[in-house]
Amino acid sequence: MNDIDTIATTVFYFARDGQLKKLQLLLEGRSAMENAILLKTTTNGATALLMACRHGHYDIAVYLIKKHKVNIEQIGSVVFDGETIEGTPPLWCAAAAGHLNIVKLLVKEGAVVNSTTKTNSTPLRAACFDGHYEVVKYLVEHGADIEVSNRHGHTCLMIACYKGHYKIANYLLSLKADINKKSVKGNTALHDCAESGNLDIFKMLIQNGAKMEIDSYGMTPLLAACVTGHVEIVDYMVKSNNLVSRKEKIEALELLGATYIDKKRDLIGGFDLWKRAMDIRFNEDDEQDIPKPDNALPIEAYEWAQEVKNHEELNELLSEPDEMRMQALLVRERILGPIHPDTSYYVRYRGAVYADAGKFTRCISLWNHALDIQRSSLETCHQMTVSSFFSFAELFSFMSDACATNEDDAYRQVPALLTFEDVVQILVKAVHDLCDTKDITSAFDLSPRLLLISLDLFNMALKLIRNDEHSHLTHRLLYRLNKANIKGHLGQTALHLASARKTALPTSRHSQSTNADEASMLLRALLKVGADPNARDDEGNTPLHLVAAEDTIIIKLLLGGGAHYDAVNAAGHTFCDMRKATPHNPLCHTSLACHAARAIRKNRIPFIGHIPVTLYEFVEKH
Repeated sequence: MNDIDTIATTVFYFARDGQLKKLQLLLEGRSAMENAILLKTTTNGATALLMACRHGHYDIAVYLIKKHKVNIEQIGSVVFDGETIEGTPPLWCAAAAGHLNIVKLLVKEGAVVNSTTKTNSTPLRAACFDGHYEVVKYLVEHGADIEVSNRHGHTCLMIACYKGHYKIANYLLSLKADINKKSVKGNTALHDCAESGNLDIFKMLIQNGAKMEIDSYGMTPLLAACVTGHVEIVDYMVKSNNLVSRKEKIEALELLGATYIDKKRDLIGGFDLWKRAMDIRFNEDDEQDIPKPDNALPIEAYEWAQEVKNHEELNELLSEPDEMRMQALLVRERILGPIHPDTSYYVRYRGAVYADAGKFTRCISLWNHALDIQRSSLETCHQMTVSSFFSFAELFSFMSDACATNEDDAYRQVPALLTFEDVVQILVKAVHDLCDTKDITSAFDLSPRLLLISLDLFNMALKLIRNDEHSHLTHRLLYRLNKANIKGHLGQTALHLASARKTALPTSRHSQSTNADEASMLLRALLKVGADPNARDDEGNTPLHLVAAEDTIIIKLLLGGGAHYDAVNAAGHTFCDMRKATPHNPLCHTSLACHAARAIRKNRIPFIGHIPVTLYEFVEKH
């Protein structure tokens, strides 16, 4: 760190801690040019003025602006509630922290009232977030636009409703804020209020003309309140005469009942809500009954359970807690549909509960169903889907251990229940997703992560092979994966990853020798299906370059499979250079062609135009 950086850091901390006199002593006597450099230099992403505004040091803000003419639009990074906000101007910092006096100072000095952060958040939205009413009022009176939304399309009214700031929400409505404006995902202020559970604001929105819109997940504000478990809002809407239809009331009570059972773990509360829904379905003021829709095909993961259709069947559930939990999953899948994240989330949650109880078969069945739901509604290699694949790998790794250590019982036995069929059904889906990654549209390509997970699954499948059919299926899947040429981190192939013993799972309880055996099994299988032992990653490394010097079995397998031990990477290093190791007998692994290529490279003999074009790449590897 040079002298300027050191002094700038001191300036930063003086401004942050409100030490005006020390700051003055440090800056006085320096040239205007030097001070200008110090006061625009950032420490931890922020300048001295940003820190003064963030922490409410009015006197320091005045001093920096009046005395040193600091640019009041300089931006930086500040931390609020543990989150780093990028591209924040001083006015945003002051408004977010509720420092009205500094807000007034900056506005009077000409600060841009509608300046935004990197995420397009304005100072007004920042003040709405934490409920700084006086700041909100002042900013609006001085030209702040109440309709500017952030990058997600969330307006000032939406955030005020979500955070439960009644006074600010009421003020914005008095200014004719667009009450039914939608975010990028289609939710409105009424959705946000329903999710946060503030009944008073919810009523105010309704009274001011808020509509029951549907978001991108097909969710109304009523369903949003059910998913989050806000019974007061649900009751208010169910008891209303004209806000929602009779069918919507029924589904709301049924979904809220599912939330009580899965989220609140309140079986009795869930039962009572389902009973209320059943009462509305039948004998509702002599209106026509609304029976439950015909069940779709029963689902094996739910043990072929079907939704109860009348009071008698509902009453029978009281003696079957597990059956009630399956009903909750059925209700949620029917009402929310497969696209809503909660549908697959609670199926996975219920499976995890079974796994904790040692009921692995039930867990695998439920997780498989959740995975199918995700794969049918999400793009390939989506974050949620890859997370599900990883959960399977973790579960299978645990199940494959016949013994687990325990502090109280060092040899507590854990049944080894894992079968080839368990692993391969997930492996088939993982390989299919990897080989169909052309549809990926998200900003983050998770195929490298899924490739690692798939190799872990292949390791498990190879250990569980019991007959020729198992072997044929596993190698056929591995052939397809290799043919698709899926790349991992730094462009590494499956053979690179297997050679380096890369894994998506944490360190196994197995011994190092067992890990070596597993790595060699996968390596043999990859070579058998045609994996290229001389493939190069982004740094020019072949699989052999990544092998540890002590992994003699893997080294011999690669050399036996045709790897060139004298191939050079982008830095000009061979495997022997990098690992300071030499194969037992290098001559056994060096052909005359290799010697010739090395001689050409060593003596810098021009070869372009003098040898067949097909040999150029071979020579360049040596």
